[in-house]
Amino acid sequence: MKLKNKLWTEGSSGFLLTGSIIAICIAFSPYLFYLYEIFPSTRVWETSFFTYESNYYQDVLTAAWTYTSKLVPLLLLIIWFFTCKHWWYHVILVPMVMYAFQLIAAFYEDYFQHVISMDNGDLIYMAPFFIVILSIVYLVRIKIFDRIYGLDLSELDETEVSVFTSISERERKELKEFQEDNDELEHSNVLVEDYYRKL
Repeated sequence: MKLKNKLWTEGSSGFLLTGSIIAICIAFSPYLFYLYEIFPSTRVWETSFFTYESNYYQDVLTAAWTYTSKLVPLLLLIIWFFTCKHWWYHVILVPMVMYAFQLIAAFYEDYFQHVISMDNGDLIYMAPFFIVILSIVYLVRIKIFDRIYGLDLSELDETEVSVFTSISERERKELKEFQEDNDELEHSNVLVEDYYRKL
């Protein structure tokens, strides 16, 4: 029993630590964005470790602003993706890929001085990825719907029951008898559903 409590406490503390780190990252995301202000407003930034030259933006500060404006939303989307417990969480990959593509394009533009504009049709290259993700999400939705409601679509073909079929007089009498047998639930939709299940 003590071992079980110790393992539970260790698991809870790890969960609490991970949640705290995630909460701190989200809370400090505006500060992460404004990190671009520490960069110099010059074309070349020289440090003892490296030298960075902004070719496309002509300003290290502008390049840093561009990178952080893509990196911070990407970081928040990554956190959301890995912590989301909804069935549709795969859809979060779509904006994640968009921000990742924009970040890579910004680096590429600055390094090679070649403009990659997402407004000029380059977004079409991400369309196959979007289609795959949306297909996966739709399939997950169908599986969850089937599991929750226990539907088997092959049974619908065999029963030939339609929502729009009219009720015959015999069925109406059986329904009335069924309702009279269950006085406490009279005039309830549950009775109609139970009646059709017994058919």
